[in-house]
Amino acid sequence: MTDAPPTARDLDSAALAAVHALAVRGSITAAAAALGVSQPALSQTLRRLEARIGVPVTARAGRGVVLTEAGRVLARHAETVVHAIDRAADELDDLRGLRAGTVRVAAFPSASSTVVPRLLGGLAAAHPGLGFGYLEAEPPEAVAAVRAREADVAVTFAYPDDPDDPAARSLDGLESRPLWRETLWAVLPEARALRHRGPLALSDLADDRWIAGCVRCRRHLVSACARSGFAPATSFETDNAAAAVGMVGAGLGVALLPSLALATAPLPRGVVRRRISGVGERVVHVVTAPGGSASPAVHAAVQALGRLRVGDWDLRRA
Repeated sequence: MTDAPPTARDLDSAALAAVHALAVRGSITAAAAALGVSQPALSQTLRRLEARIGVPVTARAGRGVVLTEAGRVLARHAETVVHAIDRAADELDDLRGLRAGTVRVAAFPSASSTVVPRLLGGLAAAHPGLGFGYLEAEPPEAVAAVRAREADVAVTFAYPDDPDDPAARSLDGLESRPLWRETLWAVLPEARALRHRGPLALSDLADDRWIAGCVRCRRHLVSACARSGFAPATSFETDNAAAAVGMVGAGLGVALLPSLALATAPLPRGVVRRRISGVGERVVHVVTAPGGSASPAVHAAVQALGRLRVGDWDLRRA
């Protein structure tokens, strides 16, 4: 087996930096000092470079050295390369120091006016150099956005007691961490609530009309009602929490809404929320691509989510 012939493509950044420093400083001593290396180390770098490319880059001139024609060619191009590497290093330092970078968040609607503004507002204040993007999406679409690299962080929810929950099944290959637990509240007219002064069970509402979300969004309600022995009569369909609360206030039915949804839809006079047994709870998660591929800005966003103040929304740490 024969050795491969020398080629000018066998270059590295350290060798180019050595040639550039020698061209600028004019001597091995000054070039070594500028690079922060010893003179023997710099001379060895130049000898290795000459062995790789097959031509000398320096020549003796009195008690010093000068660049050969090949050395001058390299020096001319090395300046561009060295400056590009310096700029890349500066940009990487900015990313590590959170002075640059972008965080793209996808989250479900009731997080849009609660979790997301508080998260991104805090990050923007702490790290003014960061850029942000936001996509409002239900959990399956938010997870798909992370998988497609269209979002960096997804804030999703799942119902741990619902084996048919599609959000819980879509996470294969991604990282998911529970953040908070949400109470699921029965929202009903005050007069209707007064008929049950004791603890309220889901089965107590078996004969009521229900205001619920789309077919996919009400899977948990349907499953919980089935476990309580009935199928909910869904008269009105809306994924808008404020609309659901308004319909309850108009006496059109009852609803089951989580804490974050109610944080976006204040209850009007005559409408109350009650704790109810038999419905479990909702867990909010953060979903990201595998940790090794996340940027410093994304790590910072995930950490900020874990520290976010959420007590005013009736959320509990998971």
